[in-house]
Amino acid sequence: GQQPPSGGGYGGGYGQQPPSGGGYGEQPPGGGYGQQPPSGGGYGPPPGGGYGQPPGGYPGGGYGPGGGTPPDNQLVPAILTTLFCCLPLGIVAIVKSSQVNSKWQVGDVQGAMQAAEEAKTWWKRSLIFGIIAIVLLIIFYVVVFILLAASTSSYGSY
Repeated sequence: GQQPPSGGGYGGGYGQQPPSGGGYGEQPPGGGYGQQPPSGGGYGPPPGGGYGQPPGGYPGGGYGPGGGTPPDNQLVPAILTTLFCCLPLGIVAIVKSSQVNSKWQVGDVQGAMQAAEEAKTWWKRSLIFGIIAIVLLIIFYVVVFILLAASTSSYGSY
């Protein structure tokens, strides 16, 4: 078997670079991967301003659409009534209260106000249900205690 012609060395040409000069470790001619484009671009802010609020802010000040602050999201009473009163109704109140700020940020003022009102309604329902459940539980324990006391006193009279 003959070896292909190689220009010298050990033959075979497995470790040689192609004659064009474009091997694996070399930069391509006329530039390279690390250079900036000629337009002067890069990773700066986009044209026309930064990433946050539009120039001049919102009319009327504040940080929300239309100025002012978002409505109260009722998150604290929703969490408290979830923990201490009624878990299922409290979870609905937490979900509704978490929708207030997200709707306000996208500009849905009416949706944010409606979600705040619904959150308020649900935590109040949770509170009322919890109070009713606690009152019924106390009445149940009082009745059971009275019945037990009456049944033990009747046995002692014989």
